[in-house]
Amino acid sequence: MSSQEVEVLVVGGGQAGLAMSEHLSDCGVPHLVLERHRIAERWRSERWDSLVANGPAWHDRFPGLEFGDLAPDAFASKEQIADYFEAYAEKIAAPIRTGVEVTSVRRNAGRPGFRVETSDGTIDARFVVAATGPFQRPVVPPIVPGDAGPLQIHSSSYRNPEQLPAGAVLVVGAGSSGVQIAEELHRSGRRVYLSVGAHDRPPRRYRGRDFCWWLGVLGKWDAETPPRGAEHVTIAVSGARGGHTVDFRALAALGINLVGLTASFDNGTIRFAPDLGTNIANGDANYLSLLDEADAYVARNGLDLPEEPGARTLGPDPAGVTDPVLELDLAAAEINSIVWATGFAVDYSWLQVDALDENGRPQHRRGVSTEPGVYFLGLPWLARRGSSFIWGVWHDAKFVADHIATQRSYLRH
Repeated sequence: MSSQEVEVLVVGGGQAGLAMSEHLSDCGVPHLVLERHRIAERWRSERWDSLVANGPAWHDRFPGLEFGDLAPDAFASKEQIADYFEAYAEKIAAPIRTGVEVTSVRRNAGRPGFRVETSDGTIDARFVVAATGPFQRPVVPPIVPGDAGPLQIHSSSYRNPEQLPAGAVLVVGAGSSGVQIAEELHRSGRRVYLSVGAHDRPPRRYRGRDFCWWLGVLGKWDAETPPRGAEHVTIAVSGARGGHTVDFRALAALGINLVGLTASFDNGTIRFAPDLGTNIANGDANYLSLLDEADAYVARNGLDLPEEPGARTLGPDPAGVTDPVLELDLAAAEINSIVWATGFAVDYSWLQVDALDENGRPQHRRGVSTEPGVYFLGLPWLARRGSSFIWGVWHDAKFVADHIATQRSYLRH
């Protein structure tokens, strides 16, 4: 086991850690990046086989490197994204050590900095950046007991339809992950039930521009705080099969059975809230509002972008709204699998400093924590709406690196 000293220790070798490394190098700050597995490991081993990025290649990347093997409007596969970050680490000569897990970080007593215990020895660091991102601990609501019968897995453990036992599948969660998994299962011949909660539903493209472009020119990526109650409202949009707008009416027309929020379970029967119609209507309102803002932007700036009057045609309500299913006997419906596409929680149990609230969530402002010398990066809404996206984390990392460089200059003086 080894012992060493570093100026800045960056924990995590994914998109956040690499962005941090680039900006620290640009500031001339010595540092080390530790990654417990491989670079961008979560893209390789914690996503389903057919996953692609939800943003086009021109958008979901760092400024310093393009996807050389993709058209700008194409959507990168998970393997292409992982390969991209490996190439980026090589491009910036990131000082990264893989296969090393950080087990604890504690403030030194009577002297500056932190004592960091790892699987490969001890490190003394003046600053620590937690760049492990938002996808640390899969969240499965305690609704259906583990011994209830069906196989239950989180979306992070789902790989492909062949992984699941024969029979119908209930997919809980109607964000990008839940919708894409439900579509894939349906196309494989499975009977699928999709539990739809609150969501935003932007158009994939409108008037010849991707929704990422629209959110950019309309200033929505730069929103600093979410609307009240919308901190965890998911965005339902898909890059699968060339990218398309998520339309729950179209999913129902394909044969996917839509139900409301999964609410409870008792004696083999699962129950759903009577909110499917409200959730779809609110998603429609979000969709139409963005079209209105886009049209106003086009008119205000005199842009020559083709009109799309058909984009506002929503069609009739699906059967799940007009004749809602409020409960299902799992055995009678032959549901032998439940996929929980219900998101993640953070896990900073290794960070044993005064930077977390009573629920273990980071306390910070733009990544600068309440514990001097500790920083966070890669979290949703760290500084703005785009903070947890590939390009957004790169810009957040610059702010954090500048803050560290400024603190170093004070210490030198």
